[in-house]
Amino acid sequence: MKTHISVIVWNEFQHERENPAVGAIYPDGLHQAIASALRRTPALPATGTATLEVGTATLDEPEHGLSEARLAACDVLVWWGHKAHDQVDDAVVERVQRRVLEGMGLIVLHSGHFSKIFRRLMGTNCSLKWREADERERVWVVEPSHPIAAGLGEHFELPAEEMYGERFDIPKPESTVFISWFEGGEVFRSGCCWERGHGRIFYFRPGHEAYPTYHDANVQRVLANAVRWAAPRVNIVDSCPMSPPLEPIAAKAGGFARVGIVQGKGDIE
Repeated sequence: MKTHISVIVWNEFQHERENPAVGAIYPDGLHQAIASALRRTPALPATGTATLEVGTATLDEPEHGLSEARLAACDVLVWWGHKAHDQVDDAVVERVQRRVLEGMGLIVLHSGHFSKIFRRLMGTNCSLKWREADERERVWVVEPSHPIAAGLGEHFELPAEEMYGERFDIPKPESTVFISWFEGGEVFRSGCCWERGHGRIFYFRPGHEAYPTYHDANVQRVLANAVRWAAPRVNIVDSCPMSPPLEPIAAKAGGFARVGIVQGKGDIE
């Protein structure tokens, strides 16, 4: 079992620099707020006790801060994006997808549902309904035995958040840990888990930039739990080798030739 988990928190870092109201909530960027919370949130026995080694990366860095070397050393990538999905280089998306298939964990936050990497890994539109009206959100824990729910009560509330509503166009989750209810009446699958290749993926809905959601202790607990849940169990680079037999294979009449199919006398044309 790993004693250290290497984490990168990726963020566009656009809203915080362009909108003073957002900058006042996250003066160093959402990525730094999330990274700081991950560093200080203590592990729970249910999630493993590995230490989190947390770094950050942003859109404007060379290769968006996600070089081959940096991703090769990354165990879990946390992704927040919103207004600049189209500015993420396709080569970097391909690189992240490859690492997830090899075993790296991926945690996609809030409006990252429309990111190139999430849509590629889901294979669907990942569309939904939304509304920004300062609504109360109640996040229900519907799988209390799941490691991502460790340390939480039956539910927790956020006093104001952006509403996301169903239908959320995603493949059926392998686990749905949280379902949200909003003051305006909608519900939403807010905490969903999948596996792709050898990697684990968790989508977590709360986190609109205009609200101090990432300062909330319950949200921070979810993220710390999710990082430990998503940490790699293996790291297997994809290959498609020709496999020699483990045991001798008896010669058979007819069979397949290198070009076409060789048919026996009893075969139907």
